[in-house]
Amino acid sequence: MEDDTEPRPERFRPANDNTGPQGEPDAKTWRRIDHVALTLARIIGRRMAREDFERLTAANDNRPLEAGNTEDGADTD
Repeated sequence: MEDDTEPRPERFRPANDNTGPQGEPDAKTWRRIDHVALTLARIIGRRMAREDFERLTAANDNRPLEAGNTEDGADTD
C-alpha cells in the first residue's frame, strides 16, 4: 500500500515561491522582509518602553500630593 501522507511535489506549489533566476529571492522580496522586520521591532520596542514606564510610575506611588489636588482643600497648608 502506498503512503499517502506525504504530498506529491507536482500537486502543490509553495505560496512563498519568490525565487529569482539563481534560486534566491529577488531584491524586492528582501526589501519587503526588511521593512516588515523593522516594523515589528519598532512595535515590540514601543510596547516594552510602555511597560517599563508603567512599571516605574506604579512603583513610585509615594509622591507628595500637589496643593489644590483635593476637592475640599483639606491637604493644603
